[in-house]
Amino acid sequence: MKKLFMGVRLKRLREERRLTQQALADSIGISLSYLNQIENNQRPLTVAVLLKLNAAFGVDVQLFSGEDEARLVGELREALFDPGVGEEISSAELKEIATGMPAVGRAIVGLHKRLSRALDQSAALAARLGDDRQGDGGADSAPIAAAPFEEVRDFFYARHNHIDALDRAAEAAATGLGLPPGRMVTGLETYLEAKHGVRVLRHALPPGSGVQRAFDPQGRILRLSERLSGGQQAFQLATQLAFLEYGGLIDAELAEASFSNAETRALARIGLANYFAGALVLPYSVFLQSAKELRYDIDLLGQKFDVGFETVCHRLSTLQRSGARGVPFFFIRVDRAGNISKRQSATDFHFSRVGGTCPLWNVYEAFTRPGRIVTQLAEMPDGRTYLWMARTVDHSAGGYGTPDKTFAIGLGCDLQHAPGLVYSKGLRLDDAEARTPIGAGCKICERPACPQRAFPPVAQALRIDETRSSFTPFAST
Repeated sequence: MKKLFMGVRLKRLREERRLTQQALADSIGISLSYLNQIENNQRPLTVAVLLKLNAAFGVDVQLFSGEDEARLVGELREALFDPGVGEEISSAELKEIATGMPAVGRAIVGLHKRLSRALDQSAALAARLGDDRQGDGGADSAPIAAAPFEEVRDFFYARHNHIDALDRAAEAAATGLGLPPGRMVTGLETYLEAKHGVRVLRHALPPGSGVQRAFDPQGRILRLSERLSGGQQAFQLATQLAFLEYGGLIDAELAEASFSNAETRALARIGLANYFAGALVLPYSVFLQSAKELRYDIDLLGQKFDVGFETVCHRLSTLQRSGARGVPFFFIRVDRAGNISKRQSATDFHFSRVGGTCPLWNVYEAFTRPGRIVTQLAEMPDGRTYLWMARTVDHSAGGYGTPDKTFAIGLGCDLQHAPGLVYSKGLRLDDAEARTPIGAGCKICERPACPQRAFPPVAQALRIDETRSSFTPFAST
């Protein structure tokens, strides 16, 4: 275990509990001078002291974990590496904030997000009023409406993509109803009719409409698409169960968040219902045990639980129950143009929201090998290395001429977890030369000699020299 200097966090805990240094020292059985040294970062916070804090106050030791440090550093870099800030802030200073004053760091990131949204709204309003005469801007231009989706993503991101109360409730429901993993459709359908008077109809939705689930609350009829597989039917049935029976639990989770508008709250409610459904179809303990036994083989897990590749990947990124954690994964879904439609993380991996993601990342290579899993050892500028697995998935509404949709699904984890994954087979985990250097996004990436740069780094001045030409674009001073 690396040395953890968490003095500010310990001070904050003491202030929240309204304890003096002496009172805290007495409670955990250490000397006042030792506690004072820890709070002033003169001594590291040891495992023994962490266990004493847990025993005395029930404090989750994850509060003092360094897992969140890297993701907060990445967010701070994105927020503060702006020429308009007028200051060149070093990585060491960002790390100091993330380690010692995480609440301050999160506040800075939150303010930056609010500013970005305000600027987007301002630009959209200007276009509507006709002030923006460039391109197609004009009175009929539509405002940017991405904020609700971003807020919901942030809601799950802040919780490491794990909603413990819903997860446990879903697992208890699966056990209580005797639903066998991979064969839950009949049991869910029977329960919905017996408990809630809901009849399930198939073949009752217009062919090619793309609608998968439609509920009539007055007639108590739930219509499901005939194109859904068994696992997909179970997911939709479980989603309806979440709305009918677990709405109070979902609302309790929403009450802890501060969403900017009703639209965002409604979107988050659907997201939490979907979370419950995934946790019921793939019950935590059974799924985690299977994942470990199969070395996180996504295809084998999909076969065992009768669900698709994307569903398995998404569930793997949620296994962060205290005392029974799985591998902390980062999950992402992108299209060919690089648009990110899903982004969830149980780890500290962070990609920029500005200027696109890294073109050297294997999630884009997946499009060149449809249906095949591609792996990559990718190293970030801070030296952290990740094992990435990526594969394309296809969805169709059915019928000739109907539009299909294709995405690349990426699942990644820190290198330290790679030996436990089947996807590490044949990879040179200890060879630094086998790692692909990637970045969080061109505008904030610190790599000076990347030939794939699409934008210059915002924190460095460009070197413009008409007497020289370089293979690397956007050379900086």
